[in-house]
Amino acid sequence: MPKPPKIPQSVLVIIHTPALDVLLLERADHAAFWQSVTGSKDRLDEPLADTAVREVGEETGIMVGGALVPRSALFDWQYSIDYEIYPEFRYRYEAGVLYNTEHWFSLQVPERIDVSLAPREHTAYMWLPYEEAASRCFSSSNADAILQLPRRLATRTIDPQSGPLAGERGQ
Repeated sequence: MPKPPKIPQSVLVIIHTPALDVLLLERADHAAFWQSVTGSKDRLDEPLADTAVREVGEETGIMVGGALVPRSALFDWQYSIDYEIYPEFRYRYEAGVLYNTEHWFSLQVPERIDVSLAPREHTAYMWLPYEEAASRCFSSSNADAILQLPRRLATRTIDPQSGPLAGERGQ
């Protein structure tokens, strides 16, 4: 049975330490294509934060919502970009879909941790200081997001009881 077409709504999740070391993953289908965690919604009604949590778990084995990485460590930047889907990937979408909307998140982990890669998606990972990580990204928008990380985090406010404050905006 063929896979259903991908939904052109996705997330980019920059996983980082408090020292701003950033996790990059090398794509299995493109050697030397380093990126952050990315992935599309599974359903139209899937909340974007749930997409981010699911993709982080699938691609790295990091369980968001556990003791090591609480759900409050996920930061929705309330920011998105539209980009043209590379021609070689368009077959994954419905006919005529040319653009994807990507929503940006970050996830703070306590330190550089070992991850469990999904071998069909990624072949290697590395932790790098954020500026070096940005320079290694194949995608210019992924690099731009990583370079924005210090500024975005500086705007974040955390309620120690419930996590990010309601109405927080990172634009």
